[in-house]
Amino acid sequence: MTLILNRNDVISVLEMRDCIKVVEQAFAELSNGTAVLPLRTNIKPPDGLSLYMPAYLKEMGALAVKVVTVYKNNPSKYDLPTIFGKVLLQKAETGDVICIMDGGYLTAVRTGAASGVATKYLARNEKKQTAGIFGAGVQAKMQLWAVCCERDIKKAVVYDINDDAVDKFISEMTRKLKMEIVKAKSIQEVLDTDIVCTATSSSLPLFDGTKVKEGTHINGIGSHTPDARELDTEIVKRSIFVGDSMEACFNEAGDIMIPIKEGSIQSSHYHADLGDIITGKKIGRKSDKDITLFKSNGLAIQDAAAAKIVYEKAVAEGIGKNIEI
Repeated sequence: MTLILNRNDVISVLEMRDCIKVVEQAFAELSNGTAVLPLRTNIKPPDGLSLYMPAYLKEMGALAVKVVTVYKNNPSKYDLPTIFGKVLLQKAETGDVICIMDGGYLTAVRTGAASGVATKYLARNEKKQTAGIFGAGVQAKMQLWAVCCERDIKKAVVYDINDDAVDKFISEMTRKLKMEIVKAKSIQEVLDTDIVCTATSSSLPLFDGTKVKEGTHINGIGSHTPDARELDTEIVKRSIFVGDSMEACFNEAGDIMIPIKEGSIQSSHYHADLGDIITGKKIGRKSDKDITLFKSNGLAIQDAAAAKIVYEKAVAEGIGKNIEI
């Protein structure tokens, strides 16, 4: 029997704190060599792009593949979303597909969870801190949720070019997190916070890196192609640069690839993988004056870890539909 979980099923069982815990374990496995993370496979049918992202976490027993498709003509031709995502979870001992689940919400939460883990290990640990969020979409919401799970955040400031999106963000996240959230009056107001998250679709730097204060931690989430970046050269130069994966950063992250191409930094500026910080192989923040920067590209190990916990909780709570395939 295969368990089928739709978006609402996944939402009902996947909590950020739980996801942060298993994503942290996944990064540790990657550092310790017990994770299998093959290269992403791309197929380009005539009207779209299909991506296949497998991973295996030996210690967690999580074996899964996420399938994501991007078909730009779907809305106009078929009245369907541009992007679809599904995760297939297999029983590690037999290989059988034991669950097929919607991947949209899972991807959003696991991406937020990676920033939660980075915040735990890299941000200053003080009471009553502030958070600044660039972006007001789904991922921006997940960033704030994750940061609040790992630090005592008294106030958040959000900036987006879409005022309606900001208003919706403030309304929804105020109810969810029971905290003060305000619309930024300027970009500098966002930069004056303790923890800054960038979660936008911008392909150009969002702010002047010279304006970031000492001690700030930054989670860079939005850009994920070699020719796009949310973070300028100056902030990359000033920061302790930690990525989810060196391989991913040097192949996908314009945030660091562009400064290297410019000759502004050397590849050695890349300080560590997040997993190496978690396992103690590398030290992250050395002082309260350091600026730390986590660059997230998104790894299939995060999907596998999140899918495993979603499945286990769904089974325990009797959620979803079992079908024979």
